[in-house]
Amino acid sequence: MALLVRLLPLALALALGPAATLAGPAKSPYQLVLQHSRLRGRQHGPNVCAVQKLIGTNKKYFTNCKQWYQRKICGKSTVISYECCPGYEKVPGEKGCPAALPLSNLYETLGVVGSTTTQLYTDRTEKLRPEMEGPGSFTIFAPSNEAWASLPAEVLDSLVSNVNIELLNALRYHMVNRRVLTDELKHGMALTSMYQNSDIQIHHYPNGIVTVNCARLLKADHHATNGVVHLIDKVISTVTNNIQQIIEIEDTFETLRAAVAASGLNTLLEGDGQFTLLAPTNEAFEKIPAETLNRILGDPEALRDLLNNHILKSAMCAEAIVAGMSVETLEGTTLEVGCSGDMLTINGKAIISNKDILATNGVIHYIDELLIPDSAKTLFELAAESDVSIAVDLFRQAGLGTHLSGNERVTLLAPLNSVFKDGTPNIDARTKNLLLNHLIKEQLASKYLYHGQTLNTLGGKKLRVFVYRNSLCIENSCIAAHDKRGRYGTLFTMDRMLTPPMGTVMDVLKGDNRFSMLVAAIQSAGLTEMLNREGVYTVFAPTNEAFQAMPPGELNKLLGNAKELANILKYHIGDEILVSGGIGSLVRLKSLQGDKLEVSSKNNVVNVNKEPVAEADIMATNGVVYAISSVLQPPAIRPQERGDELADSALEIFKQASAYSRAARTSVKLAPVYQRLLERMKH
Repeated sequence: MALLVRLLPLALALALGPAATLAGPAKSPYQLVLQHSRLRGRQHGPNVCAVQKLIGTNKKYFTNCKQWYQRKICGKSTVISYECCPGYEKVPGEKGCPAALPLSNLYETLGVVGSTTTQLYTDRTEKLRPEMEGPGSFTIFAPSNEAWASLPAEVLDSLVSNVNIELLNALRYHMVNRRVLTDELKHGMALTSMYQNSDIQIHHYPNGIVTVNCARLLKADHHATNGVVHLIDKVISTVTNNIQQIIEIEDTFETLRAAVAASGLNTLLEGDGQFTLLAPTNEAFEKIPAETLNRILGDPEALRDLLNNHILKSAMCAEAIVAGMSVETLEGTTLEVGCSGDMLTINGKAIISNKDILATNGVIHYIDELLIPDSAKTLFELAAESDVSIAVDLFRQAGLGTHLSGNERVTLLAPLNSVFKDGTPNIDARTKNLLLNHLIKEQLASKYLYHGQTLNTLGGKKLRVFVYRNSLCIENSCIAAHDKRGRYGTLFTMDRMLTPPMGTVMDVLKGDNRFSMLVAAIQSAGLTEMLNREGVYTVFAPTNEAFQAMPPGELNKLLGNAKELANILKYHIGDEILVSGGIGSLVRLKSLQGDKLEVSSKNNVVNVNKEPVAEADIMATNGVVYAISSVLQPPAIRPQERGDELADSALEIFKQASAYSRAARTSVKLAPVYQRLLERMKH
């Protein structure tokens, strides 16, 4: 008997199946939202759900956690009301909704859930009421009374004028010949209706909203003796055309129709799947400059990217969008889809003019603006949407615009507009050459750049890539925003104008009169050859004024001692290239002398050992030079460090003495050594 008691739970679990064991079956998004609404309503009694109602409307939503705290749907304020959860009712004198609704047949259940109009139209047909009251197992997606009332008058008249054909068929299309609960309603599935086996499209979204042919499920899982009733917010109708067929028959898609045919995407749009087409109208195409439109229409790859940017990977009904969400297109870009009241928005713009046009393989929303992806744009077009318009205008003035609008594979290093706050350079031969050195000879992606990589410019220079912990720099200029990859060119937004290296460190120092004393010191110390050869150096270069600020005696002593001079100068040279954009808050840079330099940056001012730098980022082929106004001194050994060294020596002597003391007891020869160690310990 005891064994039977222990085995009974296991037998029961096996009988119920794996879904009933342990934590139970995974809940659907709808069930999770309903559960959250129950939790928010439980203080009002058993089986009470918190419902968010849009102010000024009859629209109600079960609430998820995010909506509960924001108290908004599509940006509009809501009020919280508390109602009986689906399947329960109030009992006079008792708190909450303690009683389960009595089970009755489908016809009577329609009245209970608020679909009395569906009941009324069922009565008008000769055949349907007996089915709803008789034996069997059915599911009915019952339109609410408001849904019937919102039908256009001509549609409703055509239904009620022929009740035993049109109305009967319409009602049968809302029915399925078996019981289907919400946990079975999966995203993208199709249910076979009782009207000519036509499909009903189901979408079950992560936010808990379920749609039936894009009609929102209002109240679900109302059980009946012969099936289940789900209340929906629209009267649904059969869907017969695929997306391509709708494009073919709608006059407003004339340009889109031609573009789809030219791109070869018609096969996709007439095939199986569940897509969302953000379909640009003729008006949307007309808003684009003719030159841009003709360029894209004449370029098969750009055209395909353009159209793919209007196709979402899954069907997205308007009713599913209650807040902003990111969706991915077939082109690979991300669109921000949101809503403002009754209007849907794309990237913050209310450009959807007609929504929820159903097709057998998805849904269409009409849009009045073209969504051109970066991959179909020229560098000029990319720059127009970025904070680099001044730099691009310089290219135009210098006669270099063809590099930004043609089919040349290049990468543009475009400084931010803020770089030119003090004015723009005059357009001359030198400026033109400098601009050419802001164009790399290939189309790059910053994620593939690596430290030490060299890039060839149209101006004939080789530029180096420097990768730091929090920045990615090309020579003295660092990338300030994500790249934009166009049809042929890529736009890198840079934090300053580029200054290509013009010679070695020694060439830079010799070419600047501020460093004549430093050049002489480097020559005296024998460091000229090192700073002329290939390498990676960061040189903090004291100006003539820095040397002259030293006491004369100290300066003469330093210049007269080649070894000490070399030591001091090496302390001014870091063993890697560190441009100002890679510094961050603090970098400890190892010098060639061995000690570390503390380099910091704050409010665009670079400091080395807490001394401000006079000029940063003077680029050389083997390093970078910073002009400084003082001669840096290596740190002296501090008393604490000296004490640590003495303590270490004393410990070592003590260890040796201890070893010798044991040996001295048995060896006459070792006794004098032991005595000498004791003397050292006294000192």
